[in-house]
Amino acid sequence: MRLYKTKLQEKLEESLAAVTPVVGIVLLLCFSIAPVAPGILLEFLVGAFFLIFGMMFFTLGAELSMTPMGERVGSSMTRTRKLWVMVILGFSLGFVITISEPDLQVLANQVPSVPNQVLIMAVAGGVALFLVIALLRMLFGVALTPILIVCYLMVFFLTVFVPEDFLAVAFDSGGVTTGPMTVPFIMALGVGICSVRNDEHAANDSFGLVALCSVGPILAVLILGILFQPDSGSYTAAQQTEIANSVLLRQMFTSSIPHYMMEIAISLLPILAFFGAFQILFLRIEKKALLKIGIGLVYTYVGLVLFLTGANVGFMPAGSFLGQTIAALPEKWLIVPIGMLIGYFIVKAEPAVYVLMKQVEELTDGAISGSALQLSLSVGVAVSIGLAMTRVLTGMSVMCYLIPGYGVAIVLSFFVPKIFTAIAFDSGGVASGPMTATFLLPFALGACQAVGGNLVRDAFGVVAMVAMTPLVTIQVLGLVYQLQSRFGRVAEQKSSQALGLNQYDDFDIIEL
Repeated sequence: MRLYKTKLQEKLEESLAAVTPVVGIVLLLCFSIAPVAPGILLEFLVGAFFLIFGMMFFTLGAELSMTPMGERVGSSMTRTRKLWVMVILGFSLGFVITISEPDLQVLANQVPSVPNQVLIMAVAGGVALFLVIALLRMLFGVALTPILIVCYLMVFFLTVFVPEDFLAVAFDSGGVTTGPMTVPFIMALGVGICSVRNDEHAANDSFGLVALCSVGPILAVLILGILFQPDSGSYTAAQQTEIANSVLLRQMFTSSIPHYMMEIAISLLPILAFFGAFQILFLRIEKKALLKIGIGLVYTYVGLVLFLTGANVGFMPAGSFLGQTIAALPEKWLIVPIGMLIGYFIVKAEPAVYVLMKQVEELTDGAISGSALQLSLSVGVAVSIGLAMTRVLTGMSVMCYLIPGYGVAIVLSFFVPKIFTAIAFDSGGVASGPMTATFLLPFALGACQAVGGNLVRDAFGVVAMVAMTPLVTIQVLGLVYQLQSRFGRVAEQKSSQALGLNQYDDFDIIEL
């Protein structure tokens, strides 16, 4: 019990460090250039309180439960040595998990021209198919870059046949279907599969699952756009509720908790069912380890309920109101640097980012530091929000950014160590989590309303932008590491020669 208390204290400090800068920036704006109603400010502050404790419980819970569950299921699937079993299990797992993802329901409501169940089934099928492709790639050690090139060539080819108003929603779907609960499990699944291979490239190939699973929804929604030929997407801005007193403020949050308790329970059920089946048929984990996983699941559940309640009830109205207020200023261009500043810090509050950082550090034995990875993510998200706000002000098409952005990312993949490419493309799905959907997207929508733009065409696409820019920044980090390694190796070689040493260890820690 003392160990859990120590861990909780450590996670609380991480949560405070992640959420406090965002709160400080919002408060500074509220008391200077963007005055907001007292009720909305109080909602935001209470939401921040929920976020801090939600992140604390979730990050510890994922570490204790989701990661070991995914790794054990992945290694067990591989040890069956039956390809058809892996294909069926992988497809079923991807399909069922995606259907239960809460953000998919939000996406379905944004596309009224396509029946909700049709879109949900198509997206789930896309994720399931690409999860199978990703599993097979890991099993046979196929390079990730050629697969990504083929996939994104297909994606951009299909965009020619899809209405422009539909494009942003389609690309956003790649981010919303990889949520904070499924990402840790899927990433750990890849680690478990590659752990059985025991070859020198296993660590490289353990990443890339999230990257490919993010392509499936985009292709599925684009194909639906061709089949149904929707005139446009639609979006109705959420009504902002003005609270009259503190009791109503408390009721706003407490009345929402049961909804998210049910939502998260439904989302957790498929993962528990799969793990339970594997435990009975293959794993037979000892009781002590099962108890630890059970405690972790409780932490995960409580953390996600608190986090989503705080984000949706507290952060969403504040994001919309701030965006609308700043964009209505005479100096509306301020929305760009302010958006970049918020984006830089808000990615640190994404729950799955900490799971990615920890896994990267463990698999590379610290060769790639979590702090460097987080800095690259923050810079990437800051750039993406700056570009998104520019779109809001100018009305430029999202494709003007996505095509060159993905082009640069693909070109970089030929010059950086393979592991950085895999981590970069995984990080896109990880960074575009619930904080993007509940604060940055409303921020863009509010700004778009203020300038009189087209909400679907100009404001949507924020999630897609957030998922794109880390692909570039993290691969740039890979170039830096590669150059540092080469210079260090040359310096060591010269030093060895000067000392009269004949032996030289040319092992490159980046080529893991």
